[in-house]
Amino acid sequence: MAARTLGRGVGRLLGSLRGLSGQPARPPCGVSAPRRAASGPSGSAPAVAAAAAQPGSYPALSAQAAREPAAFWGPLARDTLVWDTPYHTVWDCDFSTGKIGWFLGGQLNVSVNCLDQHVRKSPESVALIWERDEPGTEVRITYRELLETTCRLANTLKRHGVHRGDRVAIYMPVSPLAVAAMLACARIGAVHTVIFAGFSAESLAGRINDAKCKVVITFNQGLRGGRVVELKKIVDEAVKHCPTVQHVLVAHRTDNKVHMGDLDVPLEQEMAKEDPVCAPESMGSEDMLFMLYTSGSTGMPKGIVHTQAGYLLYAALTHKLVFDHQPGDIFGCVADIGWITGHSYVVYGPLCNGATSVLFESTPVYPNAGRYWETVERLKINQFYGAPTAVRLLLKYGDAWVKKYDRSSLRTLGSVGEPINCEAWEWLHRVVGDSRCTLVDTWWQTGGICIAPRPSEEGAEILPAMAMRPFFGIVPVLMDEKGSVMEGSNVSGALCISQAWPGMARTIYGDHQRFVDAYFKAYPGYYFTGDGAYRTEGGYYQITGRMDDVINISGHRLGTAEIEDAIADHPAVPESAVIGYPHDIKGEAAFAFIVVKDSAGDSDVVVQELKSMVATKIAKYAVPDEILVVKRLPKTRSGKVMRRLLRKIITSEAQELGDTTTLEDPSIIAEILSVYQKCKDKQAAAK
Repeated sequence: MAARTLGRGVGRLLGSLRGLSGQPARPPCGVSAPRRAASGPSGSAPAVAAAAAQPGSYPALSAQAAREPAAFWGPLARDTLVWDTPYHTVWDCDFSTGKIGWFLGGQLNVSVNCLDQHVRKSPESVALIWERDEPGTEVRITYRELLETTCRLANTLKRHGVHRGDRVAIYMPVSPLAVAAMLACARIGAVHTVIFAGFSAESLAGRINDAKCKVVITFNQGLRGGRVVELKKIVDEAVKHCPTVQHVLVAHRTDNKVHMGDLDVPLEQEMAKEDPVCAPESMGSEDMLFMLYTSGSTGMPKGIVHTQAGYLLYAALTHKLVFDHQPGDIFGCVADIGWITGHSYVVYGPLCNGATSVLFESTPVYPNAGRYWETVERLKINQFYGAPTAVRLLLKYGDAWVKKYDRSSLRTLGSVGEPINCEAWEWLHRVVGDSRCTLVDTWWQTGGICIAPRPSEEGAEILPAMAMRPFFGIVPVLMDEKGSVMEGSNVSGALCISQAWPGMARTIYGDHQRFVDAYFKAYPGYYFTGDGAYRTEGGYYQITGRMDDVINISGHRLGTAEIEDAIADHPAVPESAVIGYPHDIKGEAAFAFIVVKDSAGDSDVVVQELKSMVATKIAKYAVPDEILVVKRLPKTRSGKVMRRLLRKIITSEAQELGDTTTLEDPSIIAEILSVYQKCKDKQAAAK
């Protein structure tokens, strides 16, 4: 195999993609010497963490970050990152025009920050543990091996015409080579766009064309949950419609042969010819690092742009402080690298901090519902970060799958992607964490965590199912319907942020006006997050859901997440999704889709109990007009419930579903339509 011809370390990495045996190590080479500004420890992430834990200091640090952003972020950037050229201006931002600039004048390379600086200190430290789809076949990759692989891949890209500023599409599942591809782009100044390896050929082509990608990197096939995914065939279909693509670099996850056409290049063979040393390109702080596309129901894909220094600093700092990451910890974020969570907390944040990051290729229930916890035991994971929807799924299988495995290595648990309901939070805390782990419910804006229970003063309270505390430099405000700032506590409104932060998105690729309209137009002078929130008596923030998921029932504004939270308290209902739909009398009404446990008995009884519970916990007006029992909810491959599809089903727009390529199983639409139609027929017969 071609992988065997590579340098020993890189050969072992690439060989592991197909199950090749390990090979002896070789001494480090090609390490770029880091140039870090000399200074004391006061501006380092560990120093900030230690300071925040002291009594009374968290509010003081938060106030300083809000009042004096330059004095707060300047030393942190200077001492946390490795610079080629120091910056001269900490920040220059204007929300009225959507202008965001941090650490201006500074030059650095992200891959040097994530690789070279650690190889100099500890080359054999483990950077990645690849938890492959097949249980018990994990592969460990050292920082030295990852650097060599990154350099070979970077040189391969250069040889195939990729230059600074060119865009490269990465259509690969979670793997060390996918991480190396991201870092290789960063090393030579190319811009990567990782496209989730579950997208259809049409969606892939749309993103490639919008970014005008010159090269696509992919695998022959992917493996997930015991199934083979024909990645190369999807790419072949996509690039027929992509005139800018000059080459498709094809790596091999399996031994199965695939068609290789005129554009196709066997990646391992080409990398074998390259030098394991590649000089890093020195990039400006605000040069583009990557773009990541959102999938909308209509219109063109939206390429969110992130730049170099501010993004990396924010990812590294939040990874360190929110999760209490310590040297030697094993950090397990089970997100796909095709999503921003994977970018920030599988790749860039952990690697910048010199951490050991777990790459999870499989699913929560393959080969059984104990997969996460068996992995925790085997890899001795210290921080576990996953989605509430996966927690609710596993809750349905009961406690035995969790308690079967030793989870004593865990110190911090985290949830990401959507507000976590109280039942799932309690189960994660009590069953998975044995009531001893810190549990952080994290709220994001694209780029990184913005509100979370930690950092805080040591021993500060954590309230269930609440994001709580703004991260340093995040200054939230709540706005009423007239666009006025809401003061005080016990108030709900539109969640905005009044001040720029280093990790925020910079623009939408090719359409800055769309960026301004989306985030800065609704509330001039503020960044609008799109979410609603409630500020408690103690000044904490609870996310109530997307503002477009707020229902106005007879004049009462209500977040669908609040109704879902009340429903989730029923022991027979592990999952629910509530949406609003037009109502002749009320204006809008709530419709709930629920999954009921097999052991629940009569589902009609459950439905009546739910109505009573919602009335009791919220109010009678909040009780859904309709509650439909379904076997499962429509979810993306990353586990998010696609509520817009449910809304289209009940508003008779099922023929115009929009983009459904992210659905884990498209057949679920017909399944839910059938159940819904039977329900309507039953209601009609009763009349």
